[in-house]
Amino acid sequence: MSEQSIRLTKAFVNLHHLTHNMRLLQELVGSRQLWPCIKADAYGHGATIIARHLTSLGYTTFGIADFEEGMALVQEGIQATYIVLSEPLPEHAPALVAHSFESTISTFDMAEALAREAERVGKRIAVHVKVDTGMGRLGLQPDSVRNFLEHCQAFPALHIRGIMSHFPRADERDKEYSLEQLGRFRQVLAGTQGYGIEVRHMANSAAIFDLPDSYFDAARPGIAIYGLHPSREIANSRVNELKPVLEWKTRIVFLKEVPAGMGLSYGHAYHTKRQSLIATVPVGYGDGLSRNLSNHCTMLVHGVRCRQVGRITMDLTLLDVTALRGKVQQGDEVVIIGRQGAEEVTADELAQKLGTINYEIVTCISHRVPRIPIS
Repeated sequence: MSEQSIRLTKAFVNLHHLTHNMRLLQELVGSRQLWPCIKADAYGHGATIIARHLTSLGYTTFGIADFEEGMALVQEGIQATYIVLSEPLPEHAPALVAHSFESTISTFDMAEALAREAERVGKRIAVHVKVDTGMGRLGLQPDSVRNFLEHCQAFPALHIRGIMSHFPRADERDKEYSLEQLGRFRQVLAGTQGYGIEVRHMANSAAIFDLPDSYFDAARPGIAIYGLHPSREIANSRVNELKPVLEWKTRIVFLKEVPAGMGLSYGHAYHTKRQSLIATVPVGYGDGLSRNLSNHCTMLVHGVRCRQVGRITMDLTLLDVTALRGKVQQGDEVVIIGRQGAEEVTADELAQKLGTINYEIVTCISHRVPRIPIS
């Protein structure tokens, strides 16, 4: 019997919603290319499932974090153009060249390492020069770009295919800083004619909705692919057309009547206020359900919000299902993220309770939780 058939806690990946979201994003950018970001196991949705479906829709260029993410997909038989978005080290050049992964670069050492390796094996390797227009993380300073491109001209095996930048604040209501970044990037582009650069790209999910001037030749959507809002401050109302791709569900494994005043779970951080019916469900922080949500979240049972009580443990969590006494039974479905009846628990709701963002909620769902594609 497979693990997927016996593990009770699963994440369901709705491919129909993924298709809908991609069509929406493509409509917004028009004829520009979309290069979906599927790093971090496709933001926790299962990179193999997501990449396979995206290729079936005709998308064959993907953003990944590092070489190993790309290799895992290649080994699954997913042939695509993989753009490594995190700067590698020169020691990674042989692996990158061997599989023709397109790396972002912003150092002379990396450019030379890739060029030397490509020349050694008789290949030409494509790269994307990263410009720091205000992210403050990776990339060349704008006034260093031309000198860098001149340096790269010395290596015929190095093909500067793209030039790129990234927004740190495009998801904010005030777009002043992002517009300043766009201005800096345009100035860089004006000085890079004649270097054979094919693709200029900068737009992320937030920019696709709110900054159409940032589309250039390609856009790199991330969180929006998965039907989650980049933030609450997106101005374009079409963001509300996104449909969440992931649902996270489990099942009740045990029910127990307990008296008033009984302490529950480690540390007895919760005591019942009345005689209560308590359900145990097999999900915990080992599955990615943050322990900091203890006593601060609800899950859905029979379409009813049931309070989580006691400390969330590694493998098990308790729910107060007293309101469902006489209806609830062992084996019933429990929704952690998703819809059941008229009620819905969202990744944004859990993120707000934790003081974080929806990105972290879904990417933290553990690898031991099977991802199940549904159409």
